[in-house]
Amino acid sequence: MLRIAVPNKGSLSGPAGEMLHEAGYQQRRESKELRIVDPTNEVEFFYLRPRDIAIYVSSGKLDIGITGRDLLIDSGADAEEILPLGFARSTFRFAGKPGTANAVTDLKGRTVATSYEGIVAAHLAEQGVDASVVHLDGAVETAIELGVAEVIADVVETGTSLRNAGLEVFGEPIMKSEAVVIRRSGADADEPKVQQFLRRLQGVLVARTYVMMDYDCRVEQLEKAVALTPGLESPTVSPLHNEGWVAVRAMVPAKEAQRIMDDLYEIGARAILTTAIHACRL
Repeated sequence: MLRIAVPNKGSLSGPAGEMLHEAGYQQRRESKELRIVDPTNEVEFFYLRPRDIAIYVSSGKLDIGITGRDLLIDSGADAEEILPLGFARSTFRFAGKPGTANAVTDLKGRTVATSYEGIVAAHLAEQGVDASVVHLDGAVETAIELGVAEVIADVVETGTSLRNAGLEVFGEPIMKSEAVVIRRSGADADEPKVQQFLRRLQGVLVARTYVMMDYDCRVEQLEKAVALTPGLESPTVSPLHNEGWVAVRAMVPAKEAQRIMDDLYEIGARAILTTAIHACRL
C-alpha cells in the first residue's frame, strides 16, 4: 500500500485535498482525521504539518508527500521534488526599510530575520555574503521595528503586509515556490504505485489547463488551422461527408481558447468549445 503525506492545514491543505479528490482518491471528511485508508486505490494518507512532511518522507517511513518547495529546501531533508503542482505559488524575497539595501551583497555584516533559516543561510552562502540569520516563527515583519534584525526574508504574495509595515522588497527573488510532490532521494523512480499516482495528478493538471475544441474547415486551410491548434501531441482530423471539408478536434489552453477561435474564424473555420476535460490520463 502506498503511504502518502498530505498537508493537514494552511494554504497547501485545501488545494491538495481538492486535487487528490479530482484524481479519484478518497479524502478525509473532518480536519481532525490524521490518517485515512483508501482501500480501492491501495493508498494510505497521513495528514501532517507541511513543514514536517519532507522529514517523514526522507526517513523512508512514507513513500511520497505533498508540501511546498520552500519547505522542502528549508528542511534540508534527504528528499527531492518529482512533480510541481501549480498551486500555492509564492516568491521568497528580502525586505527592509526603504534605503536599507539594494541587493543581497549589501547585507554583509547585517542581521536577517526569517522563518526559513535553511533557505536564507544557503542563499547567503551561495552569494558569498557573511550575514547573521535569526530564526523566528510566525510573522517576521515586526523584527525590524523591534530591533531584532535590519532585514527580513519571507514569502511575498501580494506585498500588502510588507507595505503596511513600512517595508519594501529589494534585490532578486531568493526563490519561487509552489506545491510539489516529493520522494526520498534515490528512491525507485519506476515504482508502479508511485507512477500511477503521478499520472493521475498530471491528468488533473491537464484537465485544469486545457479545454477541448471542435471545428470544421476546408482541406486547403487545414495546415494553417492545425498550426493554431497543435494539441498536446496532435489533433484528431476526420473527413466530413461534404467533400473538401474536415472535422478537427484538439485540446487548447483554456486561457487562449477565445483568441484561437477568433484566429480560426479568420481562416474560415467554425469552432466551438465542446467541454472542459474532466478526466485525462497521460
